Amino acid sequence: MVYIPSPAVAVVGRHNSGKTTLVERLIAELVARGLDVGSVKHHSHAGFDIDYPGKDSYRHRAAGARETVIAAPGQMACIKSIEGELECADIVRGMPGHDIVVVEGYRKSGLPTIEIMRAANESDARAASVFAEGARCGWPLGADFTQLARERVVVERGAYRAALGAGSLDTSACELAASGASDDVLGAPGEGDDRSLPSGIDCVDIVGKLPTASTVAVVTDIDEARRAAVSYGVPAFDPDDVRALADFLEQRFARPRVTVVIQAGGESRRMGRSKATVAFAGRPLICRLVERLAPAADELIITTNEPENLEFLKERYPEHGIRLVPDARTVRGALPGLYTALLAASNPYVAVVACDMVFASASLVVAESLAMNESGADAVVPSNKHGFEPFHALYRRAGCLPAVQAALDRGEKRAQAFFSEVNVCEFPQERVLEAEPMGGCFINANTPEELRSIEESFLGK
Repeated sequence: MVYIPSPAVAVVGRHNSGKTTLVERLIAELVARGLDVGSVKHHSHAGFDIDYPGKDSYRHRAAGARETVIAAPGQMACIKSIEGELECADIVRGMPGHDIVVVEGYRKSGLPTIEIMRAANESDARAASVFAEGARCGWPLGADFTQLARERVVVERGAYRAALGAGSLDTSACELAASGASDDVLGAPGEGDDRSLPSGIDCVDIVGKLPTASTVAVVTDIDEARRAAVSYGVPAFDPDDVRALADFLEQRFARPRVTVVIQAGGESRRMGRSKATVAFAGRPLICRLVERLAPAADELIITTNEPENLEFLKERYPEHGIRLVPDARTVRGALPGLYTALLAASNPYVAVVACDMVFASASLVVAESLAMNESGADAVVPSNKHGFEPFHALYRRAGCLPAVQAALDRGEKRAQAFFSEVNVCEFPQERVLEAEPMGGCFINANTPEELRSIEESFLGK
């Protein structure tokens, strides 16, 4: 089974901030758009149970089973006893194959987070004040805002008292004095209670519950929080504008729609026959490529100049709706082949894989697509000690098609001839191995001897 990781984003906030309501509405909106959505809810209290006495499954667990699966047509649940608490990243890793996973809670998970602050919630209002203060003071997003606020008060308290002692209170020397601050407001030296926070900030329980460097959006109806988010370059959304928030998540974080193109041009001189139909492990090599890459494909295209020899694929894999597409240009070469792939694709992201890459990886295609979302690049191209691997790479159709066409018009044939004209995100070997720990993604066979050697190695595993 091919492992397809699910991208995830967490909705975080303080108690009674409306996280569950927002997550519920957000999931409904994303599902209505046709996305496959998973969800995770963080329960902060130990000992919750979704099973109860009298049920057979409860009796299984009461008898000592550490893991019980309850299965019925169309539905399944698993109840498992574990030591401690799983990390959110581990939970999401155990939920492959979704277009997106929406997590409620898990602020410290390392996931991209959406911060919610509502004016009707008192602790949200206090958090918004700290957030706004941080923006006004230029504190970096992700800093301990409350601690910085305390440190600022220590300095300003000294300036304020010095001004009083000199008999000339200068408001430019102390912003707090300008707002009427006094010892009664600031607290006596050494006190560490809520009175030591500036500008009406009076709550210490929000430490660690403010926007961080992982914050990718703020959902709020509090004007100062919205302005603070904008000053940090973080988009802000109204709590009632779920469609706009869903647009943002779909464009930035959801697994994008990908066309996978397997290039099986035709007869190979070095192989002596078509690579697509040459036998590997007892069946045509192209079948192996289809089965390995289909899990990552919203559209599956095979470029070929021998469609009559590959028609059998449509009958063998009717669920994939395979399209057989001939070369768009009469000139042969790597770049013309890439042009055909981009021209034929219906989706914005196009993964192009050569049909002789025996260990081509759907997981790598998904990892590249998420990297493209994150980087905004026009092409995500794996690299290793041999250089770029343009035929297990991902291309943004809108950005690359014009550049490829221009390179062809200049007479270029090399696959990399247009790289200098687009934004290329290099995908290094370590990231390739994170996506596909087995490696070998770029191994290809050009001759019968090479294919036989790969086959012997494969069958020997």
